[in-house]
Amino acid sequence: MTMSNETIEKLIDKAGVSIISSVDESGFPNTKAMLSPRKRVGLKEFYFTTNTSSMRVKQYRANDKACIYFYDRRFFRGVMLIGKMKVLTDQKTKKMIWRDGDDLYYPLGVTDPDYCVLKFTAEKMRIYQNFKSETIALSK
Repeated sequence: MTMSNETIEKLIDKAGVSIISSVDESGFPNTKAMLSPRKRVGLKEFYFTTNTSSMRVKQYRANDKACIYFYDRRFFRGVMLIGKMKVLTDQKTKKMIWRDGDDLYYPLGVTDPDYCVLKFTAEKMRIYQNFKSETIALSK
């Protein structure tokens, strides 16, 4: 039985950790753990903060294919969202995502050139629960 969107959204919001993947210059997947998204719009858009100078930003600028993964350890279920990642550096988006305390990571504040936003847009998702997987296309 498929998880409802509401259940999937709760799983994502409670996960605490986001697993994100990019593709390197040799075509191999690269995966890392990040903090939860700063903003989520349904199951389609996810916004993360990161350093503009990071390896991941370089990879997404060269190849925007990406996936993000969230899991619920207690019930051994998860959701992988597959789509595209954009690197955003415009002030409007940076201000939207900025939180008190971010200057610890970006000492020049919201205008810090080493602060950017990753915007992930999902195209499909694959859910796993009860020892079964299912791929679901997300409407545009």
